[in-house]
Amino acid sequence: MSIPSVLTCDLCDTHKADDSGAFRVLPPVFRAFGGRTRFAGPVATARCFEDNSVVKAAVESPGNGRVLVVDGGASLRRALLGGNLGAAAARNGWAGVVINGCVRDVAELAQCEVGILALASMPLPTERRGEGVRDVVIQVQGVWLRPGDWLYADEDGTVVSDRPLHTV
Repeated sequence: MSIPSVLTCDLCDTHKADDSGAFRVLPPVFRAFGGRTRFAGPVATARCFEDNSVVKAAVESPGNGRVLVVDGGASLRRALLGGNLGAAAARNGWAGVVINGCVRDVAELAQCEVGILALASMPLPTERRGEGVRDVVIQVQGVWLRPGDWLYADEDGTVVSDRPLHTV
């Protein structure tokens, strides 16, 4: 998996006048937890609330360089991704995981060769009830994301486009 050569600031400079909705910037509320701070790829989506069953199923499947974006309802009460699932994401070829919610096992996640963004850390795990959906249109922090969009993340922020903006 290659590291993106184009930075989010450069993408914003190029697309700052785009008012079509094709280029979007996520609010600066995410913290980096993974072993990679720069990552990019086509978006796969999941929606769940305090139940990480769909997250587990996703990261245990082939990632093929995609970025899993999880609408966890911005819950700060349960962690949707921990060390075991972070390791699975890296092992299965995911470029990154963006969680609109929490993660746990922060020291373990830092060792995973995958980009991981989340709102915060929370040691309490979820209860798996088999709830949630994948591959649907989601809204994360007021920004719409669709399966197949492209996400670019680095130390400056996270942007989304309806098409690839460079070769990764």
